[in-house]
Amino acid sequence: MELAGKNILVVGLARTGVAVTRFLAEKGARVTVTDMRDYDALAGVLAELEDLELNLELGRHVPHSFLMADLIVVSPGVPMDIKPLQMARSQKRRVVSEVELASWFIKAPMVAITGTNGKTTTTTLTGEIFRACGFETYVGGNIGDPLIDLVTSGQEVERVVVELSSFQLEGIESLRPDVAVLLNITEDHLDRYHSYQEYIDAKLRIFENQTESDYAVLNIDDPLVAACAGKLKARIFPMSREQELEEGISCRDGFITFNHNGKSLSFGTEGLLLKGVHNLDNIMASLASTLLMRCDGDCAYQAVKTFKGLPHRMELVTTVDGVGYYEDSKGTNVGSVVKSLESFPKGITLIAGGKDKGGSYEPLAPLVKERVSHLILIGEAKERMSGALGSLTDTRFAATLEEAVELSHKLTKPGGVVLFSPACSSFDMFKDYLERANCFKAAVRALAPKKEDA
Repeated sequence: MELAGKNILVVGLARTGVAVTRFLAEKGARVTVTDMRDYDALAGVLAELEDLELNLELGRHVPHSFLMADLIVVSPGVPMDIKPLQMARSQKRRVVSEVELASWFIKAPMVAITGTNGKTTTTTLTGEIFRACGFETYVGGNIGDPLIDLVTSGQEVERVVVELSSFQLEGIESLRPDVAVLLNITEDHLDRYHSYQEYIDAKLRIFENQTESDYAVLNIDDPLVAACAGKLKARIFPMSREQELEEGISCRDGFITFNHNGKSLSFGTEGLLLKGVHNLDNIMASLASTLLMRCDGDCAYQAVKTFKGLPHRMELVTTVDGVGYYEDSKGTNVGSVVKSLESFPKGITLIAGGKDKGGSYEPLAPLVKERVSHLILIGEAKERMSGALGSLTDTRFAATLEEAVELSHKLTKPGGVVLFSPACSSFDMFKDYLERANCFKAAVRALAPKKEDA
């Protein structure tokens, strides 16, 4: 699409919206920016754009602007079903996400990764493998750096790795990854979607523009992921921890085996820095994606062996009085917390809760009953979580995260672990998961000095 002279509406002025606005303005488009927040709330963001000639519609959405736009670009945090967007689509206005816009200008081969859990770790590791194997690589999307930043930078790259959320996938038209990865699907974001199926359908859009020359890497241990295999045009490349695969990548008896077109590579899992059973899925997905796109096996394996993982995902903060304190603030949904609980056999004090996302907490029940000695609940979801899980173990409420940490210190015996894995978003008590993580870490680090003072 030729952008110069076009009327383009950018909906949502967070980091992605800022990047899109600058890109469009520099392409010669007539840009209108709309956000439900007002001037005061957006003062810092607007300062970044003060050198551009823009039409600002803040504190409201103006229906006329949606109807007159040649193109509407929607930021990930804006629901696609708000009335102005519904109205615009009914009048055949073109509505896309930022990743779709960026994809029009990217020619390098692309790996796109989605799933309810593990996609940030997988995306990061995939990028690390490509770089270690000598490919100039851009890593972006939902992981932090908008994909449009690659386009505006003018950087020449040989590989692109993009993490895609369901929200971003709602707004694609032609985005076509050379390799598309679906790690897993569990209930999430039901505060935004009308049904679980609607969320599933959004995830599956990652495959819709692929052809038989592309690859779909599917975790066939997940029944919802496995079920989509027969509907895809791309070549299926399965991955599994539960069965050996003649074609695909699997993990059995301490070895990851990659089998493709008669070629077989084997990688030992002992000594890997990335721990946890769930991370085997992430490692397999990263190896599959990169080996399918011409990475050398030995080089890829070296990158895997030195990868330590990400902050805020099962991160050991410190050990106090023989108790390990693990920060898992990115555990924002039930499926993620299931994986985290599976990492410890027993003696867990679980701190959970936050802003309720509308899904069921029942999948946690068997692990809570078997492995959690104490459950400490915080945030607006605590009552509903208690109703689902409170009868299964010793359950307490805390008014703040700091109070929860203090309580966990009193309750947890040496040899046990305190796991902060919320199963909820952070927005009832914190700005984001990062602020929540830092609050937990500060509270944990405050424990040791208090004990010494006593």
